[in-house]
Amino acid sequence: MTPFPDLRQTVVAFFAALAAVSFAAFADDIQDANKLLKSGQPQQALERVNKVLAANPKDPQARFLKGLIYTEQGNTKEATDIFLGLTKDYPDLPEPYNNLAVIYASQGQYEKARGFLEQSIRTHPSYATAYENLGDVYAKLASQAYDKALQIDSANPAAKNKLALVRDLVGGTATATAAVKPVVVAAAPVASEPAKAPTVVAAVEPAKPAAEKTIAAKPATTGNADVLETVNAWAKAWSSKDVDGYLAFYARDFKTPGGEARAEWEKARRQRISAPKSIAVSVDAPKVSIVAGGQTASVTFRQGYRSDVIKSTSTTKTLVLAKSDGHWLIQQERIGN
Repeated sequence: MTPFPDLRQTVVAFFAALAAVSFAAFADDIQDANKLLKSGQPQQALERVNKVLAANPKDPQARFLKGLIYTEQGNTKEATDIFLGLTKDYPDLPEPYNNLAVIYASQGQYEKARGFLEQSIRTHPSYATAYENLGDVYAKLASQAYDKALQIDSANPAAKNKLALVRDLVGGTATATAAVKPVVVAAAPVASEPAKAPTVVAAVEPAKPAAEKTIAAKPATTGNADVLETVNAWAKAWSSKDVDGYLAFYARDFKTPGGEARAEWEKARRQRISAPKSIAVSVDAPKVSIVAGGQTASVTFRQGYRSDVIKSTSTTKTLVLAKSDGHWLIQQERIGN
């Protein structure tokens, strides 16, 4: 529930309900602005959007896209005002409610986020993004509730187990940023659901006998493919419940998420991976950035998780890896961007 979500994911569905409004005159400018935003040029995108709004201040697509740009730039006050205005002018559209939830969740205001997501679903009962985001928000609220229960009764074993499970799903503590996905409007209203990025699924395989387990991390040279191969192998080891192989992907100087000792973290990971009968972990829409002369890489992706205990969950995760003796090893992992 973690930073925040990828502002460059594309939804080709926004404003299908506004078919009666003509966007043809400004379609090219809006399309160009959307491309600029997705390519990491928010200021140039803002200039194109402002061009449209100068001629048509009520244009809903341009207003929505401007809200996304402001969110990308960290101008949450301006973004909030734009999305609130859209909910008043177009109360039947789900996306502005969803993006208000994004902003409030990023501020730790999960109750407000929940309210806007529920309103988004009421306006569009088949809006899958809002349902997924609502699940993430519920997980954060559950984490806070279990944490509060342990503050009152620190010896409560049930609350401890439940809190550990929730934190394993959403990461960090109850104050971590929610991984609620915003949506990005496409150039024209053409569909009713978000376009999904390609998914790389780590297949579930039987756990290997101890004598057959090997270190899964493979020698890396340079390039995104090597980094992605390591991340997918890490997910596969997790899915296979190969705990030794899974832990082998972590560097000696790995920064544990909660600041606990490495031995304590490994013990907790062994318990959480061994407990379920089956696990499936997927790496969805990974984005790789290689820096430091090719010696450090950052990979941000949507992590899917399901087991015989948990049906399905998805959250944004970032792995920071460093090359050591020809291998990519994880130095840090965090929930969100």
